[in-house]
Amino acid sequence: MTPSLSVVKELARTYHAETVAFRRHLHAHPELSGEEEQTAAFVAHTLQKMGLEPRVGVGGHGVVVDIRGNDPEGGCVALRADMDALPLTELNDVPYASRVKGVMHACGHDAHTAILLGVARIITAAQEGFRGTLRLLFQPSEERYPGGALPMINDGALENPSPDLVFGVHVSPEIPSGKLGIRPGPFMASTDEVYLTVHGKGGHAATPHLNIDPVVIQAQIVTALQQIASRFAPPDVPTLLSFGKVIADGQMNVIPDTVTLDGTFRTYHEGWRKQAHQLIKQIASKTAESAGGTCTVRIENGYPVLVNHPEASALAINLAKQYLGDEQVIHIPQRMTGDDFAYFAAQRPACFIRIGTGNEKKGIVANLHTPQFNIDERSLEAATGAMAWIATEALNSL
Repeated sequence: MTPSLSVVKELARTYHAETVAFRRHLHAHPELSGEEEQTAAFVAHTLQKMGLEPRVGVGGHGVVVDIRGNDPEGGCVALRADMDALPLTELNDVPYASRVKGVMHACGHDAHTAILLGVARIITAAQEGFRGTLRLLFQPSEERYPGGALPMINDGALENPSPDLVFGVHVSPEIPSGKLGIRPGPFMASTDEVYLTVHGKGGHAATPHLNIDPVVIQAQIVTALQQIASRFAPPDVPTLLSFGKVIADGQMNVIPDTVTLDGTFRTYHEGWRKQAHQLIKQIASKTAESAGGTCTVRIENGYPVLVNHPEASALAINLAKQYLGDEQVIHIPQRMTGDDFAYFAAQRPACFIRIGTGNEKKGIVANLHTPQFNIDERSLEAATGAMAWIATEALNSL
């Protein structure tokens, strides 16, 4: 028998302060992708104090723990949280602000980790048992490609037992605190990195007729490449190509030999994604050649499209509404951001759930990946309870 709704809600309230303390500790001690040694140690130690036996060093600094119910053969549900921070300097004036210069939990991974620790606290404290095995996946290195999901998968995170369902969580300041957002189907974009090097012939800026100006060529290339989204992409497939870094290392009166550009290509269709890569190379190269220069193109495949499994999403929506109420669970739009939870979703039926953390009255509105980002910590009570309910009831449905 799984814990009742009232029991889970009471435990979420009881342990809310502890969940907040988990989050604040993690927020004050952020670690960058691939460097989450102390974060993983804190997670493992916290789980051990609950009487659990976590496995550490999974795919790097990953931590995996199984909480076994009355019938371990009854199925397996996994919950995933990422643990890494970003290279930003925090501007929030709060007691738990980052103590690490130039590093900040600006994407809410501290909250994700705290939510899963809160779920573990609720489940281990519940008097009632539950059916099957609940697996908690604490993942490193989501923010930096190639990410931590694949190394964890390759290190057995989805084996012995193999999860029947995987749920992930991510905070969202656009969603009011206390609500959950879920979208079945393609939800988050692929995230490829595009690197261009335009080669010309530098020289004095006052004698452009003697040069092959790569600065002008790169401008033509950037303009021409906008056709990828506006003319070549299928109209029903969201697509973008943006360049955020252009380096023309000349001077006021010196035209350089080369210009480099770094950008990102994102879309929702794997077939079109491959086709677009070829078009980017073709358009960039031919545009440069038409002006007398050349362009080398390197495209690094990033995370794949994140697709929320229809049945897993429907189950999550139904159970979240049971726990929070119909009006607290909303359908949300697609996002052109990406996440390597996509690898888990490619391996098992999965659903990535957005946790509402915004609160306009409290002034908590800053976007993800900004120095002012923060969360309404009241959201942690709703999130831990809802995820504990979703996990145990999903196990009961298997």
